[in-house]
Amino acid sequence: MKKLFVIFIFLIANVQLIKSQNIESMKWDKEFQIHITLANDSNYILDIKELHHANVQGEGSESFTYLPTNLENEFVQKLKQIEIDTSLKNEKLEESYKTLWSALHNTIGGGWVHFVNCLLYSLEKGYLDIQAPLMKRPESNWKPKPVTESYKRTKKWEYYVPVDQKLAIKEYSIKKKNDELGHLNDIPQEFIDLLLNTSQKQYEQLDQIYRSRAKARIDLVKMLIGANYLGETQIKYIKSMVLKAMVDYSEDQLPSIIIFDNFNAAVAMSLNETGYQIDKIVFVDERFISIKTRLERINQINSIVANINEVNKQVFQQKLMNYYN
Repeated sequence: MKKLFVIFIFLIANVQLIKSQNIESMKWDKEFQIHITLANDSNYILDIKELHHANVQGEGSESFTYLPTNLENEFVQKLKQIEIDTSLKNEKLEESYKTLWSALHNTIGGGWVHFVNCLLYSLEKGYLDIQAPLMKRPESNWKPKPVTESYKRTKKWEYYVPVDQKLAIKEYSIKKKNDELGHLNDIPQEFIDLLLNTSQKQYEQLDQIYRSRAKARIDLVKMLIGANYLGETQIKYIKSMVLKAMVDYSEDQLPSIIIFDNFNAAVAMSLNETGYQIDKIVFVDERFISIKTRLERINQINSIVANINEVNKQVFQQKLMNYYN
């Protein structure tokens, strides 16, 4: 089955001061808006058009499914207890910096979705910058003899990841042609499309927007495109910034709402170490369907999410075996 990629929306307007609360009530009104009341009695209206719509077919998928939702508070609190070495010097000898994945996983735990969510959050909030000084390649006229493939592919890069749009798209195309995409296959296609369809001029304009969500998504793709070229210093820098972002993890996120079009359902979801959790489900046609139909849909959605968690767990365990064997 074709991979299901679902994207949640971090709501922009007036979210910065909202404290994370449990959902007291949620309803779908007039097909265009979702009304949410949180446990602190605050009320918010979400525009359906601004939320991602997923055409969920069933529970038979055997592919990794990425649902970028808010991190559960308990998981965040665990990360807050980790001591951060901002000097990048006093690292434990047993920690691995061979890959970005192993360096972060050894510290933050969780699965691939935790890894991606933490990276994306640190980029969105400005803690992590792919153009930071430690990400810059040293100027050099050195050329390997014989000339290596990696040298030919990265010789025009100013940083350890391809910041320039043309260079990033070129490297992505080479990786795709050579079947080297790896974990890039496990992030939303919409993130990839955003990279491929954004010119350098448009990217530079995004750079002028404070905490641009689109730029963060493009930078996430660029970081994963260049991940195999990162050195130990760059991996340590990225890890340090991700942990710093987690320590300061904002408690101002509204629930992540995903529209399951096949079921006429709006589903509030969150992520913890066991996988995706359903916090609330409402239906646009709730007043017109029987209790039996409502329960059938709820059971189907729960089964789909349970299957996603199980498949993701199996795929994640296989990835670990590939890394450490």
